[in-house]
Order: sequence, then C-alpha cells, then structure tokens
Amino acid sequence: MKFSLPTRQVTTDTTEFKYFETDKQGVIRQKKAYLNPFMDLYNLEILSHRLSKKPTYVPIKEALEEAIIKTNDCKYRRTFHSDQGWSYQIKNYVKTLKDNQIFQSMSRKSNCLDNSPIENFFGLLKQEIYHGEVYRSFEELESKINWFIDYYNNERIKERLNYMSPVEYRQFHNNLSVA
Repeated sequence: MKFSLPTRQVTTDTTEFKYFETDKQGVIRQKKAYLNPFMDLYNLEILSHRLSKKPTYVPIKEALEEAIIKTNDCKYRRTFHSDQGWSYQIKNYVKTLKDNQIFQSMSRKSNCLDNSPIENFFGLLKQEIYHGEVYRSFEELESKINWFIDYYNNERIKERLNYMSPVEYRQFHNNLSVA
C-alpha cells in the first residue's frame, strides 16, 4: 500500500507501556504510560506524539493539534484515520477535525487491519526498545521513546521507501517536485 501525497492521510492510535517507580516508602510499583502518535501514511513518518501517565484526552488533543499544524500545507482533502476508541469519538476530537476541514475515518469494528501501519510501528518500537528492558521511571521511558521516534523518522531505512528513512524520502520527493 503506497500513498502518493504527503500529509494527506494520517493515522493514529494509542499503545500502553509499563514502567516501574519507587515510591516514598521505597516500594517499587508498576505504572503505565500511554503513547499517542500521529503518522503520515505517505512516508510512515511520525508527525507528532505525546506520552502520558494516564489515558486522558489532553495528550491526544496536543498531538492532534501538532499533527494538524504539520499537515496544513496539504492542498488536498486530509483524512485522519483511527480505530473506534473512545478518544476518537469525543465531540472535541471530532469538532477539531471538522473545524480544520479534515475528514475522519475510523476502522471497522474489530478490524485491526485498517490501522496496520501504526500497529506495525508499535510492534517495531516495542521490539527494538521495550521488550526485555526495564524502565525505572517515566522519564527514562519517555527519553527512550523520544530517541526511538527521532531514529525511526531520520535514520531507520525502509525497503518500501527505496531504502530511505521517512524524512529522507519526504525531502527527496519534495526536491523532485520543486525541480
């Protein structure tokens, strides 16, 4: 599946991570963190993301607003795709998309294939920096995720992108269209 125009089709989802923190009494407690990225389906680049300690709407809203800004130069109708999760059905989310003339697309119920590019990204992320690792603070986990997203966007090559990273692929094709 190849998408021909940058920033025209974006996908998002939320994934969960576990990390550990030591409380004031010295007891180690398992905690959860939630990652909310927005991915350009043209080159699989992560346009924006937020990691939070609670599954609330605020980090999704912040990442959404950043993704909207980064896709504003698209001359065609933009589509933001997600699953049918609670956060993507909130009136504020739907209104934000409508106010920015963005079409909302949602996966069919119980069909993860509709959202496979972002699910694939989650699999890579967890395989490369999470599984087998122990994170001892939210900040340590956040730092590693931020590092990975930067690496993924700028250095990790993909066969589908002619062995370029997502950013290299976008820049190469931007230069072709300018020439």
